Amino acid sequence: MLSQQHKAIITATVPVLEQGGETLTRHFYQSMFRDYPEVKPLFNEANQHAGTQQRALANAVLMYAKNIEKLENLGPLVSTIVHKHVALQIQPEHYPIVGASLLKAIREVLGAEVATDAVIEAWGAAYGQLADILIGAEENAYQQNAQAEGGWRGARAFEVASKTVESDEITSFVLKPADGGKVLAHKPGQYIGINVDLNGKQQRRQYSLSAAASGVDYRISVKREPGGLVSNFLHDQVQVGDSIEVFPPAGEFVLADSDKPLVLISGGVGITPTLAMLTQALRGKRPVHFIHAARHAGVHAFREHIDALAARHPQLQRFYCYEQADANGAQPHATGYLNPRQLAEWLPQTRDIEAYFLGPTPFMKAIKSHLHALGVPPSQTYYEFFGPAEALA
Repeated sequence: MLSQQHKAIITATVPVLEQGGETLTRHFYQSMFRDYPEVKPLFNEANQHAGTQQRALANAVLMYAKNIEKLENLGPLVSTIVHKHVALQIQPEHYPIVGASLLKAIREVLGAEVATDAVIEAWGAAYGQLADILIGAEENAYQQNAQAEGGWRGARAFEVASKTVESDEITSFVLKPADGGKVLAHKPGQYIGINVDLNGKQQRRQYSLSAAASGVDYRISVKREPGGLVSNFLHDQVQVGDSIEVFPPAGEFVLADSDKPLVLISGGVGITPTLAMLTQALRGKRPVHFIHAARHAGVHAFREHIDALAARHPQLQRFYCYEQADANGAQPHATGYLNPRQLAEWLPQTRDIEAYFLGPTPFMKAIKSHLHALGVPPSQTYYEFFGPAEALA
């Protein structure tokens, strides 16, 4: 049980975490993968190599330590973690492995003089408390998914019903249940987890659902990542008729009901969840401004689809910005990077809007700054990270 003395010790370690949290988490992952190789398939190797996983965990640990006296402040962070865990099917038996590895890393990185027995005991109690919170929330989500119409628990076999090349980098896969049953209706913006076998090793990944709920199938649109194990496997080897294990939809970056003008801003493969949001929004009458940024026409997926929607729906305005234009390709509305001046021209006249944006982290940092500078209320802007959540400060 976490005592007041434990909380005081946790709070006292905040300065250490602020200075060396990422070093600690990097050592944690290395140690855990060495001692418990069975959990490695649960983690994206590309995120490990890029350091995003380590930074995200360091930020989460720091936020937990800072709010140890007011855990209610962790609501959004806990909710994000729970959704990602549900999409990967994290189970209670995984938590002791993480806990043991974390305490080991604290002792080895900080040293016995700093990470005394009292510090290790306090962090052990704190981790136990957090694990109980997450396990309980995840179990509740698993039960809800299993009980809902078309729902299930754990892995379910899906067949690839179609495979469509959308751009030089993005390919879509429509997945239908092998048992012929219904599927759980997802909210626009959510993602699913998949499990594939690569050379005898399981690999789990999360992909946004790029089409609105149909009740019969899911569509994911996957960017080929340089060196990406799963994305390259899907592009090069998976064919129509192949089987893939799928976990139920999850995610809280979802389109909320509203009558305010909607602005959807995406960069690169960030377009995938905004497609589902767009389809949902066009079923009503709210004005929609769809803004997409791409490097060039060759990597711009779904342009013809968006253009066709705009032709049928007067409330939809769409704008495209390419870093570089190609005289032989489809032309954008602007070139270069999205800047405040260009964004101001493309936003609705009112700033009382709801804006959802998604893309590479530098892109989202810029968009967040631009929107706030242009007077869009921060409480009406929404974003999510592909992979581990970092900070946009």
